[in-house]
Amino acid sequence: MASNRGKDMLLRLIREGQPLSFTQQLSLTFSLSMPAILASISAIVMQFIDAAMVGQLGADDSASVGLMGATNWLFEGVLSAFAAGYAVQVAHLLGAKRNAEARQVVRQAIVVCLLFSLVLAGVGLILCKPLPVWLGAEPRIRANASIYFGTFMLFVPFFMIDVVASSMLRSSGNMRVPSVLNVVMCVLDAIFNFFLIFPTRDITCLGHTMTIPGAGLGVMGAALGTASAGLVIAGLMMYYLVFRSRELSLTIDRGSFKPVMETFKKAIRISTPMGLQHIMMCSATIVIVGIVAPLGSIALAANSFGITAESLCYMSGYGIADAATTLIGQSLGAGRKQLARSFAWINVLSGMIIMGGMAVLMYIFATELMGLMSPVPEVVELGARCLRVEAWAEPLFAASIITYGVFVGAGYTFVPCGINLVSMWIVRLGLSALLVASMGLYGVWMAMAIELCFRGTVYLIWLSSKRWMKKAVIN
Repeated sequence: MASNRGKDMLLRLIREGQPLSFTQQLSLTFSLSMPAILASISAIVMQFIDAAMVGQLGADDSASVGLMGATNWLFEGVLSAFAAGYAVQVAHLLGAKRNAEARQVVRQAIVVCLLFSLVLAGVGLILCKPLPVWLGAEPRIRANASIYFGTFMLFVPFFMIDVVASSMLRSSGNMRVPSVLNVVMCVLDAIFNFFLIFPTRDITCLGHTMTIPGAGLGVMGAALGTASAGLVIAGLMMYYLVFRSRELSLTIDRGSFKPVMETFKKAIRISTPMGLQHIMMCSATIVIVGIVAPLGSIALAANSFGITAESLCYMSGYGIADAATTLIGQSLGAGRKQLARSFAWINVLSGMIIMGGMAVLMYIFATELMGLMSPVPEVVELGARCLRVEAWAEPLFAASIITYGVFVGAGYTFVPCGINLVSMWIVRLGLSALLVASMGLYGVWMAMAIELCFRGTVYLIWLSSKRWMKKAVIN
């Protein structure tokens, strides 16, 4: 893997129109993706710790958190999609060596995205009470589910600051700083949760008993711990972007933070299909949670913990997708379509191999992974069965994740939106509704595995064509 200096040199070759060998392309791909992969894996490890902490409170509390997980993901995805409309423009401008214009886009993005997040937070707070009822949750878990979601929504503007700053740094090729800070956020999350979830208690270690202070907030403590960690990292991430980034620091020159309509329209053109797609995808996931909820707390908890365990596989794919977005964006910004196509296939095939290897480990250690998060035997056994059927779909899931990152780098988001919606709403939801009656939660996960294979195959077919390159949105 290339050093940080070597990575910068290779990125400079892209912008200056110099040739890159296959070895250099592969080295650059991994130098950009590895920090993001490691950060993603550390995030999942910390999620395991979080899940284990909440799991100690009982199946009902675990179910209340799991019930709202898909909805939280929906709001996070909308934030990311909105910021991506500006980040893709920054990548194109940097690829074309128009750095001053890139910084102007960053200034506008900070203002527009923050205003958008305030509106989104208001919507979420309105929905926090009725949403668990709409999802069909059992009455005994509704209150905690509302508390968890409402606490999360209060901190949405700070999550937006983090998303904007990290996406801008990644668009410049700086994967290391966002990745390191995300690792720190995971550590802080676990620390905050440790003190906020549980009450003051005595712990015996190596024959010595010590009193550990705690707030005893339960589910609310889990939400506050995550939100507090996000607040700290949002400040650090924005500080680095504004004052320390070599290419995007806003102290390099003066500029206006006033939004420009042309830039805004281009951002909307890129981000709207992404946002609508994410809303519809997450809405489908929420519908699936609604399908699972009547199966009871055991199924809800197994579904939630299973999703956390599976993310050990697919988060590496998202790390590579981040690298793909940067490489495709800068290559196309420099007018190098053939290089962009080469980077696309290198990223996709690498991700399929890595996620395939992770899937083998998930299949083998499914029971152990579930056991780390729940002490309830029924939850562990059901979740392990679900993970093993899902493992077969991971390589093609990788193809869909990373190809989507390729298309985002090209500003080509409309067709991928259609692919995802058809796959999710027709294939996955249709099969889930069909199989849940006879197979329960296992049938829902089998439907998921079939749908991911279908989606990945369609993405590979579309990537092999040249249509996405012709429709690229480039500054």
